[in-house]
Amino acid sequence: MSIEAYPIEVEFPDITPHEQSSSGIAYVHTFDSGLPGPHVMINALTHGNEVCGAIVVDELLRRALRPRRGRLTLSFANVAAYGRFDPAKPDAARFVDQDFNRVWTAAVLDDTSRTSSELERARALRPVVDTVDALLDLHSMHEKSKPLIVAGPLQKGIDLATRLGTPATVICDEGHPEGRRMRDYEGFGDPASAKNALLIECGQHWEPGAVAVARDTTARFLLLAGVIDEADLPPGWLAPLPAAQHIVRVTQPVVATSMDFRFAAPYTGLEIFPEAGALIGWSNGEEVRTPYDNCMLVMPSLRQLRPGVTVVRLGKIEQTIANPGAAG
Repeated sequence: MSIEAYPIEVEFPDITPHEQSSSGIAYVHTFDSGLPGPHVMINALTHGNEVCGAIVVDELLRRALRPRRGRLTLSFANVAAYGRFDPAKPDAARFVDQDFNRVWTAAVLDDTSRTSSELERARALRPVVDTVDALLDLHSMHEKSKPLIVAGPLQKGIDLATRLGTPATVICDEGHPEGRRMRDYEGFGDPASAKNALLIECGQHWEPGAVAVARDTTARFLLLAGVIDEADLPPGWLAPLPAAQHIVRVTQPVVATSMDFRFAAPYTGLEIFPEAGALIGWSNGEEVRTPYDNCMLVMPSLRQLRPGVTVVRLGKIEQTIANPGAAG
């Protein structure tokens, strides 16, 4: 099955000038203000074809942004996959050997009998990630959907998302059966830890709007953490806040068991089906239907279809919260 690719409407930055760093880890830059404060990390290129985060981190490094308080790490994660990007096969550069965002458990990282390009890169980043108090992981999506926050399964993630105030949709989920995400790693996924993380899905991979969302959420995250002042931001990065945020709880993933999966329509994400039992697709010839009323499709896509991959998540809107920071 051939799926038409979206146009590439943004320029991919040359990040090679950022390879050398004082952290000793290629493409990972940590700056210490010398004053008390949290260690905040802005991470780009968890997936090699998700360029909006790379544009933001490249801009911040070129502008020599430095923290006024605490520490700031600006990082490019899967640079090997990014280096393989081919506009003729744009979805192929998501990773080299395996998904970088499915390896983040201590047991997997400690198991030296297992190796891959992504595991070795995660192991290189791990000493820095272990010291981070607040992580913002910048992503984009296979399909042209409105942006969303992935806040994880814990209340502390929801609280951080609502304090950030944008995007309008906050997804609460347990992650993927295939493996743990960076945003759920160790303290980020521990309800007893003060560490916290958000993952922002900024829009479709190669649309200019995704870059605008990445800039806005990065600016707001840094301000919320208190490591910079608003005067330190590049002009034009902050965008108006949405009037409200919708808290959506994922109840179950739909996981492909073979290459025989298809959707009933060209869904792109955040579609809501008013009545339970709505047909949304077929898996191995068997119907896949919504399990409850007002079921939302979260990030449906077949662009990375293979056995074990989550092709869509099903969610319920639990709460709608008016945004006090939105313009009236």
